Amino acid sequence: MSIESALNENRLFPPSDAFTSKSHVPSMQAYQALCAEAEADYGGFWAKQASARIDWHTPFTQSLDESNAPFYTWFADGTLNVSYNCLDRHLATRGDKVAVIFEADGGEVTRVTYRELHARVCRFANALKAKGVQKGDRVVIYLPMSVEAIVAMQACARIGAIHSVVFGGFSSKSLNERIVDAGAVLVITSDGQFRGGKAIPLKPAVDEALAMGGTGSVKGVVVYRRTGAPTAFDASRDIWWDDFQAGQAETCPPEFVSAEHPLFILYTSGSTGKPKGVQHSSGGYLLGALASLEWVFDFKDNDVFWCTADVGWITGHSYVAYGPLAAGGTQVVFEGVPTYPDAGRFWRMIQDHKVTIFYTAPTAIRSLIKAGGDLPGKYDLSSLRLLGSVGEPINPEAWIWYYNVVGGARCPIVDTWWQTETGSHMIAPLPGAVALKPGSCTFPLPGIMAAIVDELGEDVEKGKGGFLVIKRPFPSQVRTLWNDPERFKTAYFPPELKGYYLAGDSANRDLDGYFWIMGRVDDVLNVSGHRLGTMEIESALVANPLVAEAAVVGKPHDIKGEAVVAFVVLKGDRATGDAAKTIAAQLRDWVGQQIGPIAKPDEIRFGDNLPKTRSGKIMRRLLRSLAKGEEITQDTSTLENPAILDQLKEAVK
Repeated sequence: MSIESALNENRLFPPSDAFTSKSHVPSMQAYQALCAEAEADYGGFWAKQASARIDWHTPFTQSLDESNAPFYTWFADGTLNVSYNCLDRHLATRGDKVAVIFEADGGEVTRVTYRELHARVCRFANALKAKGVQKGDRVVIYLPMSVEAIVAMQACARIGAIHSVVFGGFSSKSLNERIVDAGAVLVITSDGQFRGGKAIPLKPAVDEALAMGGTGSVKGVVVYRRTGAPTAFDASRDIWWDDFQAGQAETCPPEFVSAEHPLFILYTSGSTGKPKGVQHSSGGYLLGALASLEWVFDFKDNDVFWCTADVGWITGHSYVAYGPLAAGGTQVVFEGVPTYPDAGRFWRMIQDHKVTIFYTAPTAIRSLIKAGGDLPGKYDLSSLRLLGSVGEPINPEAWIWYYNVVGGARCPIVDTWWQTETGSHMIAPLPGAVALKPGSCTFPLPGIMAAIVDELGEDVEKGKGGFLVIKRPFPSQVRTLWNDPERFKTAYFPPELKGYYLAGDSANRDLDGYFWIMGRVDDVLNVSGHRLGTMEIESALVANPLVAEAAVVGKPHDIKGEAVVAFVVLKGDRATGDAAKTIAAQLRDWVGQQIGPIAKPDEIRFGDNLPKTRSGKIMRRLLRSLAKGEEITQDTSTLENPAILDQLKEAVK
């Protein structure tokens, strides 16, 4: 059975001649030529890209090895060092160029050049070695957004240690699980972080995590002093960052490793709730970050790039800690939140730092529309030339606001589909080549063999939905799950889908061949025999002028199979009483008009917000539990707003 797509978006935004004339890939013909080159000689295409973009210590002689599927390898006999590629290779030509513009929560700005960043990374790498950290050892990093977080990651890469960054909003239990699973020998953290004008402690979570047991592999805790708050200290285990690296040299020879040497483990939520340790390689991963920067962001040497993601997520790995530095770019790194001290913070920063490429999440875009949709017009955003979207499908109405109000109707929007497991962009417009459709991630990157198939792995016709797969292994893909190769095989390469990489998302290709992501496969609702993607219903709701944000889940229904439950945040105050009933009825009718009666929500629940992690990710598992009336037994400590759950328990009667 195919998944039905009801979203019908026909607006088309071709790139301007002014943009195209300066693009790396300046036309649809140029894009198609790259795709044809990859089709004709797949291994050769990626070998050519790897040779051109990466500085190899030992050149590789083999490209893709498929002999041990699905444990594919790329460039395995080549050696390199990722930190060398991000820092050393730039010193002669751009050593005094600003690598990072760091803006603290309070507004203080620090600029760090490539030469300075290289010295800081080397000093910390030497300290790691002095502590006994060796190639292949795992180091857990639990830091706020900071230059120090980048230094710690790069220092691990420099000596061949494998880092695992844990987002600073995760609970001590989540941190403990990751330390235990990785067998970490060192934890790097800070006393706390500043967010929204408040000092939030971090070190206590590390202390609690280590007290939970199973962490005997940890030999020490390095603590960066950020807030200066009183901090419990175990002198036998803990050491301040400055003391840790005191007296270390500012040069450290890089450890050259195989292209297949693990660069990092990044844990992502599993359907069972047990986190999965996604293991990425060094060579293939770096190639994916570099190629996508040029193709998707049309990255140039004079760009000021700002990806708002935290380094605790894959976006902050690929498009903060590694990609922009490997490309020799200048980037903005931001500690705080978009609404402090007011909702103009992002726009003021773009103005002040003359940002040219801005990459953020639809959740942030929608929250900024709600906080002040006219605010961008009060700032000079003329430096912008490209906008990006990441994390989830962007609904067309938010896309149009982003395009018109933030981008002044002159900046293409690159709506990027990819995952922790893919390491870099998979489907996204090449902005000088592709005419954009609001809400569509458009076409696969050159060399990415994406397709939409049915339950047997057969291609579905255009206009029909199905499972999004990638048919050929690609350089930046996950190599395995740490300590769990069997789960890796069953989760991502099911034999019933011909062993293709299964993304876990449902998607549709329209008659023009554009890809539309319809939501997670487990977010597909089966309503009266119709399979509907939750994203489409959410997009319809958010297109209503009353609605700021919406999330849709299913709950069991005796007759329909599944009922549609919508959680809605209005642009004004939360509706209650009779007003809530009236608005709920209006929204049901609206969805019926936009998609069809089958998609009308059976229940609508109003809240001041949706349950989100501090990075802005909607916790849909919690919403499913709420919809079913279940008690919330999951860890809610990572939620930005736990009190919101009580508001969302009651449906409008």
